[in-house]
Amino acid sequence: MNKSELIDAIADSADISKAAAGRALDAAVDAVKKALKKGEVVTLVGFGSFYVGKRAARTGRNPRTGASIKIKAAKVPKFRAGKGLKDAIN
Repeated sequence: MNKSELIDAIADSADISKAAAGRALDAAVDAVKKALKKGEVVTLVGFGSFYVGKRAARTGRNPRTGASIKIKAAKVPKFRAGKGLKDAIN
């Protein structure tokens, strides 16, 4: 499912226009991004939690040349599925 298919599903389910569903989806995604940028956890009960994880600095290899390169530490977005989502899939 891509973004336009998700917008169509939201519009049909909520009985709103596709334009309104698109704006609602964009607003929800932006709110999650802003919260994660602040370091907050976004929990949707029955669905899951979005949070920020930390990836340590490490040494890697350039696959083309085989030379060692340093990879900086980074913050990465992560998602942990909730019980409701796990039960719905299984």
